[in-house]
Amino acid sequence: MGFLAAAGPALTAAAPYVAAGTAVAAGRQASAMGKYNQGVQNRNAKVLEQDAKAIEQKKEFDIARFDKEFVKLQGKTTTAILFSGAELSGTGLEILANNSREAEIEKDLIEYNANINKSRKFEEANFARMRGSIARQQAKATELGYYAKAGSSLLTAMG
Repeated sequence: MGFLAAAGPALTAAAPYVAAGTAVAAGRQASAMGKYNQGVQNRNAKVLEQDAKAIEQKKEFDIARFDKEFVKLQGKTTTAILFSGAELSGTGLEILANNSREAEIEKDLIEYNANINKSRKFEEANFARMRGSIARQQAKATELGYYAKAGSSLLTAMG
């Protein structure tokens, strides 16, 4: 009688325990993968929130730069009006006032676009967190399935 023939009954008896051990290991691995995937999505969310902060900072910079350029434009316009020999009244003041209205519209547009982009980034961050939670819940379900399989193997072994 060969070695395998002699070991056959022992291997047959051990098979359910090996299957149970393998299922438990697979359950732990599923849990670890779920935690990892959730961590990745949480990190993605933080990056997206940092992007939103960068958009806010860029908005502030763009408005400050625009204000600086606008002051230069108004100065050049005033100089041109006065240099032409006209007084700073009537049409000249209307031009300056119109420039001011246009500047406010432009600043409002810069702010509006920045707010839309920030909102998008925050929404993307929320979705990333949701994807992470879903990945974790799926991993928990898979983990429980493996543990159930381990229990079933052990119950089968016990008869």
